[in-house]
Amino acid sequence: MIPLSNLTSQAAVANCCEAMEPETISKNGTIPKIRGDILKIALTAIVSFISFGAIDAQTARTQVEPQVQPSAEKGKALKRRVAIARFTNETAYGKGIFYDKNNDPMAKQALDILSTRLAATEKFILLERSDIDKAMMESDQEKPNVPADFIIVGSITEYGRKNIGQSGVFSNTKTQTVEAGVSIRLIDVSSGLIIYSEEAKGSAETSSKTTMGIGGSADFDASLSDKAISAAISQLTENIINNCMNRAWKAYFLAVDEGVYYVSGGASQGLSAGDKFTVKEKGKSVKNPQTGMMMELPGKTAGKIRISLTGGDSVESEFSIAEFTEGQIDESKLSNYFIVEEE
Repeated sequence: MIPLSNLTSQAAVANCCEAMEPETISKNGTIPKIRGDILKIALTAIVSFISFGAIDAQTARTQVEPQVQPSAEKGKALKRRVAIARFTNETAYGKGIFYDKNNDPMAKQALDILSTRLAATEKFILLERSDIDKAMMESDQEKPNVPADFIIVGSITEYGRKNIGQSGVFSNTKTQTVEAGVSIRLIDVSSGLIIYSEEAKGSAETSSKTTMGIGGSADFDASLSDKAISAAISQLTENIINNCMNRAWKAYFLAVDEGVYYVSGGASQGLSAGDKFTVKEKGKSVKNPQTGMMMELPGKTAGKIRISLTGGDSVESEFSIAEFTEGQIDESKLSNYFIVEEE
């Protein structure tokens, strides 16, 4: 008798059939031979079915979104200062008796994924949550002085996990699926307005298949949560980048000393000696009767400056020294002016 383990090729099937082709005698004395070609066909089908099941024993599929890569443009792009203020988990998942909303693992996971994606673009200076909290605590103004151009507030709004199994005559299939929904709001610090808000969903799944007892099994896969949240955030990243970069970069005068002007921002934001910028005077603030909110009218150009030196040993302490090449400003009212990229 030939073991089943030897049935791995057509030759093995043929040998098996030849070995299993003796005459079998019935009670009345005779019975036809078992035809070798019919047995060959049957065994070949079984071996092929087993081999296919072993190869396709386990598969995994994850929704993959294109990641944002650093820009290959030659032109200079001044970096925006972005702070991710908070990321919360608004779902009921993982909220037990000892749940601590300030240390939610899913919220921290989403924050880390978003921070990594934005940092990979090399277009932003990302501020830590501790920096924002410190600035808000130290500020005694009605409107806190947040050291950022934009603030991102996010939350996980949907999360679910399901298992689906299918059983057949010869095979069993089990699929684990995780779905997650993420909501993002982008706030312009200068105006306090939400300039972008959107929600996206992502999913990830893994499957296992066994055929006639041959194949792998899909145990609980914790990495599916990461993949589903990452897929959702990937759909939002590009829009966050576009909304930030499409708005004018701004800097401000820090001080003036004997004709030397100190400007906010430095090398980490992309400023370097020789760069030229336009100085604008702030427009009049008026109340919009349609919205009931204060708005700033367009300002007028006051002059142009050129960066002569950059300094500072950290993002918080860096500065630039500039000189006017055109026009002039009222040095006693530096807060009435701001600096934008050259028009």
